[in-house]
Amino acid sequence: MGLSAMALFLTGPFVWLLITSLKTGGNIFQLASFSDFLPSLCMQHFGPVSVPFPCFDNFISTLRDVPLIPRFFGNTVWICLWGVLGELLIASLAAYPLARLEFPGKTIIFTALLATMMIPAQANMIVNFVTIRKLGLFDSYAAIVLPSMVTVFGIFLLRQAYLVIPGELEDAARIDGCSELAIWYRIMLPLVRPALATLAIFTFVSYWNTFMWPLVVLKHEAKYPLAVGLSHLANMFSSNFRVVAAGSVLSMIPVIVLFLCMQKQFIKGITAGAVK
Repeated sequence: MGLSAMALFLTGPFVWLLITSLKTGGNIFQLASFSDFLPSLCMQHFGPVSVPFPCFDNFISTLRDVPLIPRFFGNTVWICLWGVLGELLIASLAAYPLARLEFPGKTIIFTALLATMMIPAQANMIVNFVTIRKLGLFDSYAAIVLPSMVTVFGIFLLRQAYLVIPGELEDAARIDGCSELAIWYRIMLPLVRPALATLAIFTFVSYWNTFMWPLVVLKHEAKYPLAVGLSHLANMFSSNFRVVAAGSVLSMIPVIVLFLCMQKQFIKGITAGAVK
């Protein structure tokens, strides 16, 4: 009961945003009666029958009056694609030796990696910006993806997933003549798919919502990801928050769909190694 109440409380802002995006009039901040919580209804005609249906005028206005919205979506999908692929590939490769191999300085390297998580992202922004300018990548999608192509969180998450795999599988593979790279690809990687799915969701959400860094390294508006584009949408329709709410709801749909499709793998990845 307590968890259900907490879930309802946490979904409150999203529900309010969704209802606001479906309203066509009235004061959205006035909640004097129960009817103020309800979205506006429009009569939809299906032959001789008229049926009340939620109004999607604000969504239509968003797509019609801001022609770059589809471009912002495309930019964000492209950035997320390469960001997620890079994170999964590099983090899975880096985590494997830290979990399954023995070499001098292993503990020191892993401790140093974890220590970098205490450094705020803003502290690295100037260094990353100078590096991007020196490499000639300013105002490109690579400038957004490369600085965060792999994260220490991803390495740590996959390392923990590798640790719970029985060592007998590795021994059997080595007896059969598999190299370390073959063991990683053919045995280890399929067994940590839940953790990979979890990391993919976290990485996708991170790139999907990225705002500050693209605003720094991108110059042309046509290359903006969705989060930066929505800030321009808020400036254009500052007097009509319903349109801004509609744009925000549109930006949330891909993340919600991704989580619903991968929630089983997500839960398995989060709980991997919790029980032995």
